[in-house]
Amino acid sequence: MSQRPNLIFIVADDLGYADLGCYGGRVKVSPVLDALAAHGLRFTQGYSNSPVCSPTRFAMITARYQYRLRGAAEEPISSKSRGDVRLGLPPEHPTFPSLLKDSGYRTALIGKWHLGYPPNFGPLRSGYEEFFGPMAGGVDYFTHCDSRGVHDLWVGHELRPERGYLTDLISQRAVDYVERMAQQDAPFLLSLHYTAPHWPWETRDDEALAQEVKDNLFHLHGGNIHTYHTMIRHMDEGIGQLVNTLKRLNQLDNTLIVFTSDNGGERFSDNWPLVGGKMDLTEGGIRVPWIAHWPAVIAPNQVSAQHCLTMDWSATLLDAAGVAPHPDYPLDGVSLMPVLRDPQHRFQRPMHWRMNHRGQRACRIDDWKYLQVDGHEYLFNISADERERANLAPREGERLNQLRQSWLDWEASMPPIPADALVSLGYSVKDMPQR
Repeated sequence: MSQRPNLIFIVADDLGYADLGCYGGRVKVSPVLDALAAHGLRFTQGYSNSPVCSPTRFAMITARYQYRLRGAAEEPISSKSRGDVRLGLPPEHPTFPSLLKDSGYRTALIGKWHLGYPPNFGPLRSGYEEFFGPMAGGVDYFTHCDSRGVHDLWVGHELRPERGYLTDLISQRAVDYVERMAQQDAPFLLSLHYTAPHWPWETRDDEALAQEVKDNLFHLHGGNIHTYHTMIRHMDEGIGQLVNTLKRLNQLDNTLIVFTSDNGGERFSDNWPLVGGKMDLTEGGIRVPWIAHWPAVIAPNQVSAQHCLTMDWSATLLDAAGVAPHPDYPLDGVSLMPVLRDPQHRFQRPMHWRMNHRGQRACRIDDWKYLQVDGHEYLFNISADERERANLAPREGERLNQLRQSWLDWEASMPPIPADALVSLGYSVKDMPQR
């Protein structure tokens, strides 16, 4: 294919594996995403690099294990780190948008950043030409203030007051960007990173709640499953506007659209049959929806069980654009282009995780998963027991040793967790089976 594709990387925030209809969701909240999956490729074994926001985003933008960077040791980066010169994405580090930009792509981030605060860090210092969105991990959908009550909606380098529901503002900016890029003689990368359905639990009809939650964005006293579903539907509607714009501009066929979530779901997510959620290395915390749509390359109605991590998408986008990684920063991500071309293609993809929170460790190789939580070890055959109920560690000693050693060998290749790394409170690994 002679013409390089446009690239749209859509990331939801705290969306669980089974929240979308195409992944078995019980409520119809995602007709647009379901249609993209039906006309493209749906992965059933896609994982996030971390079960919490900012560490996954470090891996996503660098296509390398997040553990290589100090800022990613925070679980996650807090708004208290404003002004910190360590806790963010170093501007000198190559990123997949910076590599694409250097090769002639136009680049924009519309939505959440969460990789450190100005003046030391920011999207425009890490490969994006344009930016609209919040810097923090979570903001109110109407006031656009973070958990400390600080206004946090930016246009480029400047804070910019805007009126409106944040999900809709992000969607409209994305549509506007694609319309402008259609007039350019260059391909584009649009990183479209929604804050939905992250707390606070507000739909576009809940502006009155903004004053109620301004001192507690975690919204521990509110929200419900119906609000959560509506927040997903609002995001899906915005993605529909974007898809319709691409169709109208005759850009859809040669645009690779990727959709995923930064980690597993939180309070109202329906992860059935998976166990756990955000902050957990159980399946519910790290297995996420993965959809790829690219009519010029991907046949419709395709499903893949290929194992993959968030950073593999970044490596894939570079490969799709014909852009090589920086020689001094070899990628940990693996391109999935062979799978996009032939969804029956499979290759072994060992995956490793660690969390300071509760001393969690995990390793997935083929059907088997090694997990350690609070010093207790587990071994699961995920293909037979994706709910992680049957701990086979006592019966499969040799296999347990093999996976444990794989994790230890991988851990030895990563920098240690700093002693002063922040761990968020208020989350726990849920419903673990007894050892």
